[in-house]
Amino acid sequence: MLAQDRPLEVVATRPRTWPTVRPFLIAGDVAAVVVALLATRTVTSLGGLPVAVVAAVAVLAVVGGLGAHRSRLTLSVLDDVPALAAAGLTSAFVGSQLAGGSMLRLLVVVVALLVVVRAALYAVVRSARRRGVVTHRALVLGAGEIGQQLARAALARPEHGIVPVGFLDDDAPRDPAGLPVPHLGGYGDLAALVEREGVSEIIVAWGRTHDSALIDTVRECDRLDCEIFAVPRFFELQHRSRDMDELWGIPLMRFRRATWRSGSWQAKRAFDIFASGLALLLLAPLLLLVALAVRIELGAGIIFRQTRVGVDGVPFTLMKFRSLRLPEGPGSSPVWSINGDARLGPVGRFIRSTSIDELPQLINILRGEMSIVGPRPERQVFVDQFSRDIPRYHDRHRIPAGLTGWAQVNGLRGDTSIAERSTFDNNYIQNWSLWLDLKIIARTVGTVVFRRGS
Repeated sequence: MLAQDRPLEVVATRPRTWPTVRPFLIAGDVAAVVVALLATRTVTSLGGLPVAVVAAVAVLAVVGGLGAHRSRLTLSVLDDVPALAAAGLTSAFVGSQLAGGSMLRLLVVVVALLVVVRAALYAVVRSARRRGVVTHRALVLGAGEIGQQLARAALARPEHGIVPVGFLDDDAPRDPAGLPVPHLGGYGDLAALVEREGVSEIIVAWGRTHDSALIDTVRECDRLDCEIFAVPRFFELQHRSRDMDELWGIPLMRFRRATWRSGSWQAKRAFDIFASGLALLLLAPLLLLVALAVRIELGAGIIFRQTRVGVDGVPFTLMKFRSLRLPEGPGSSPVWSINGDARLGPVGRFIRSTSIDELPQLINILRGEMSIVGPRPERQVFVDQFSRDIPRYHDRHRIPAGLTGWAQVNGLRGDTSIAERSTFDNNYIQNWSLWLDLKIIARTVGTVVFRRGS
């Protein structure tokens, strides 16, 4: 029976019951190492079991670092042999050094068990996929030749675990009846179809729509609980690296999980709470002195409050120490920059040049309205203006605004290009990591120390 002749309504209704094979692979690797240590008498007593734990942790570090625990479409134990050999070498070295015994014998046994256990697990997963126990329902973006080839391959090869439920393409196919799965609508229907069809995978197969038109659609997937794959452009000419997945000869790049879907994002929020709370405590004397100086120079109204646009376009009240002699009245026009403003007194000029006026935003951070690092928030009037003039400016609101950011530490503050700031902000979001945040914080400290503020 041809793939396109299969009864799609039967296959497509089978739910995905296991979210990923990663936990099983990790457990299998740990079990293989522990059994190898026991079998080779590296662990000769109950007291020696901690050695097995140390070796197992080393295995996880090495194998996980080489990507051997990724959930993949094409499962091949031969592809994993280099990573498993490195893991075996690590555990054999740890075990022989800490508990004694022959390193070579332990290495052979560990690698052999890792390969056997991994092969058995892959066989189980492939069987579960074929029987429909483990399935991943997918939408294919682009109903062109490549998209159709992918859909037919997925239907004909259920061991990959992908069940295409339909195509999305703004250009209606010329022959809808000839498609292997239905054309369900345009790219704008993505979010609704993901929820309605229980989709867990998005495959970008590049139809006739221009690439730039797909960026907003793909970024929309960031808010959805989906994995995103894309067929590389000119894939026929590309060398296929280990980072790529493959579906019956067609390479697929797995997009990095959205920033806020990673476990590290929770650590970022925890760091924000800890750091802002500690900073408010330690800087309390300085904050009191600045408040007193502002009160003496400017009179009542120490804190300047202004509505800014935060994550997902939600407004919040940003707080700063007031630096102008006269507060901006409700009828005044918004001003982009006030450098050199005659209303700045000595105190106001100093706290602005040192960025001390920004410190009350630590309260915004503690409340969860901002983060220590992120795109700087703007007023609604400027957001509306920039969103009209600058492509994908609004994408910078995908994460909370920050006290400092990637654009700021690269000198993009004050009267500088908004388009360049937007590019840096979106680059930060796309490539976010805890290390990048720490680097930005370190560079911000340098900026403040050398008084390169606005």
